[in-house]
Amino acid sequence: MVGAAPRVATIGDNVVDRYVERGVMFPGGNAVNVAVHIRRLGVASTYVGAVGTDHAGRVVLDALRSESVDTTAVRVVEGPNAAAEVRVVDGNRVFGRGTHGVSVFDPSPEELALLTTHDIVHTGECSDLERHLPDLQRAARLLSYDFSERPWDYVEDLAPHVDLAILSLPHGRPDVAAETAERVRALGPRIVVVTLGATGALLHDGEIHLAPAGTGPIVDTLGAGDALIARLLVGLSTGEAHEVTLRAATEYASATCATFGAFGHEAPIDGGDVPPAVSSSPTTASEGREPR
Repeated sequence: MVGAAPRVATIGDNVVDRYVERGVMFPGGNAVNVAVHIRRLGVASTYVGAVGTDHAGRVVLDALRSESVDTTAVRVVEGPNAAAEVRVVDGNRVFGRGTHGVSVFDPSPEELALLTTHDIVHTGECSDLERHLPDLQRAARLLSYDFSERPWDYVEDLAPHVDLAILSLPHGRPDVAAETAERVRALGPRIVVVTLGATGALLHDGEIHLAPAGTGPIVDTLGAGDALIARLLVGLSTGEAHEVTLRAATEYASATCATFGAFGHEAPIDGGDVPPAVSSSPTTASEGREPR
């Protein structure tokens, strides 16, 4: 994993988080947030996904480009971008209604080939790529997957196909997190990380490492877990000691809670609709499970 110029790819979900009460929205989504924070931390990142031809789609794509994330594999597909309604209650983000828009897609052979050129590939439970995990694992040198707060049967089914598993127990105790990490690691992942909200995070790589949460003002927790994942992947891609990486990741995640949105780029919810060029790549629109 150690190299002069590591590269990390993220694939899957993007969304605009609509803060309806404030009349603004922010680009986001686990795969997008992780890609942006990785680039901000000095490591090259690529985002593979599909954005819509509406104002929201342009907000996401413009933000990625302004952050110097590689967007050559982003599809622009006719239709609405994924969106979710967000409220902030005492600093904590609360999601309302959401739609997938055009964000759900099947990775092409060319996109899978692109992933083979990166040190780490990351995706997660919001991306609707579960059926493609075996292909993603074959393409990736190390496949990272965010299970978030999914139930055990979901984790048990998919964990054998990933190398780094990330789970969230926002109100859990370190001892419960250690037991959970042990169970997940027995399924195949080499590294398991369990985030514990205000308590911090735990990493299991054969040994147990704990790190407290960082300190600082809490304005909006949206995307804090994604920021933690990004710092983890940067440490893994550069060969940093795991205990150092975990402590840096919790501190970095806490620092991102000082502002609204996952990584900034506030835009008005209402905007003009002059559509960008549309790619010919196929995609599958989906409703049902919320995108966040």
